[in-house]
Amino acid sequence: MKNVKTLFAAAVLSSLSFASFAAVEVHSAPANQQQAGTIAVTADSNLSSVENQLAQKADEMGAKSFRITSVTGSDKLHGTAVLYK
Repeated sequence: MKNVKTLFAAAVLSSLSFASFAAVEVHSAPANQQQAGTIAVTADSNLSSVENQLAQKADEMGAKSFRITSVTGSDKLHGTAVLYK
């Protein structure tokens, strides 16, 4: 039982530290970061899926933050974002 508690605690702590390095969505250009490029995704007709895919792609590109610049479409949504490092 003690091993299960230890394993659970380790899993929780490791997920918290991982989340602290994830790219953050911002609504304006961060003053202390430089623009590092743009990304684009295509997702279902759900705005949350576009946001999630942009966040995941920003993480993969090593961005500290990203700003969504456009979302268009009806059946399939297309979203773009600017990356900041």
